[in-house]
Amino acid sequence: MKTLLKQPYPILEFDENKKALIEPTHVLDKHESISSCLVVCFFLDAIDALIKRGDIYLKDTIKGENHVNIYQFKDKDVTLVPGLLGAPACAGFLDNFIAMGAKHIMFCGGGGVLRPDLAVGKFIVIDSAIRDEGLSYHYIKPSRDIKANPHVLKTITSYLDKEKIDYVKGKTWTTDAFYRETKDKILMRKQEGALLVEMEQSAMMAVSEFRGVEYGAIIYSGDDVSKETWDHRGWRQRYDVRLGLTELCVTLVETLKQSSK
Repeated sequence: MKTLLKQPYPILEFDENKKALIEPTHVLDKHESISSCLVVCFFLDAIDALIKRGDIYLKDTIKGENHVNIYQFKDKDVTLVPGLLGAPACAGFLDNFIAMGAKHIMFCGGGGVLRPDLAVGKFIVIDSAIRDEGLSYHYIKPSRDIKANPHVLKTITSYLDKEKIDYVKGKTWTTDAFYRETKDKILMRKQEGALLVEMEQSAMMAVSEFRGVEYGAIIYSGDDVSKETWDHRGWRQRYDVRLGLTELCVTLVETLKQSSK
C-alpha cells in the first residue's frame, strides 16, 4: 500500500483541507452566540474585580474537562473570557468563541521578559511570534514565525499613541514547554529579536488568521528569564496593571470594531 506520509516529522504535514471531522460550530448546539467583540483575559483577579464592581455577569459556561466561564459586560456589547494556559487550550477554545460569533478579539496577559530593561508592567504590543508550539502548524503552513494582522496592529498602536500610553512593539517566543526554556534556547530567541516568552500567541494568531477574524494582543512584562537565575519580580501581584490592561483591551476591542466598519 502506498504510504500517505508526506514529511519526516508529523508536525510538518500541513493539510490544506479546511474542513475537519469535528468543527467548532458544534458548540452552537448547546450555547448561545456571544458578542462580536471578545476580550481574552489571563487575569482572574481582574475578572473578580469586574464582577464585584457589577460591570460583568456570568452569561454561560462551556463545560467539560476544562470549564470556561463566559462573561458579558452589562453596558457594553463586549464578551470576556478567561484565558487558559497553553496553546491547545487557549487557542482551541478561541476557535469555539469564533464559531459563537467573535470577530474582533483582544488578548491581555503577562509574559517572561528576555531583556532586563523591560520593567515589570511594561506593555508589549505583539507584532509577531516565533512558532515554537504545535497547534499553529495545523492551521497555517509551517514557518519560523507568524505576523500580526497589520490593520489590528495599526489600530492598537495608533490608539496608544493618541492616549500617550507607554508601550513597546515587538516579537514574542511562544513555547509549549516552560520547563524547557534552557539557557541556549533563551539566547537563540533573544538573537531572533524576541522580547518575551509565553505559551499562546503564535497559536492564537494562527487560529485567527485561519478563521479570518481580527486579533491583537498586549502582554505586560512579568518575570525575568534573561539572567543566570530566574527572577519572579513579584509580577503576579501587580493588580493595578492587570486590571488597567483588561480595561484598556475592552476599549481597544471596541475601537477595532469601529475601525472595521
